[in-house]
Amino acid sequence: MRRFAKLGAILAFAVTASGCAWVQQTTQPVLAQLNQLTKVEEPSAGDLPGQIEPVHAAAIAQNEAVFWVSSNGCTAKADLTPIIRRGGDGAVISLRRIKEDLCRDPKPEGVEMRWTFQEMGLEPGARVSVENPYQMPRG
Repeated sequence: MRRFAKLGAILAFAVTASGCAWVQQTTQPVLAQLNQLTKVEEPSAGDLPGQIEPVHAAAIAQNEAVFWVSSNGCTAKADLTPIIRRGGDGAVISLRRIKEDLCRDPKPEGVEMRWTFQEMGLEPGARVSVENPYQMPRG
């Protein structure tokens, strides 16, 4: 009787193991295709406009992104552009300066710039993070 029990256990294990191998063989091509479809190509730094802008502070609230950035007195919203990179965990904002502020009236505390989620092409309530480095205000 013990011999039949051992034989049954060995057969059950063999069937289970071969089933796992079959599932793995049939799902691998599907998973590879899915990975290709969901792969997000990240642009290289050379493909992006301007330069990454260090921020004094950043806040995301009420479907807006608010940044405090350095200014020599002439920084306008049009001088900066938010670049949005979408991923599995939400969107990542990189604020980039596309026009240098050449004025000579520095604002020690910086200036505040705002973008709505709608302006950035984001859904209301989207999960968002900020990628910019932080820099202490000059004052």
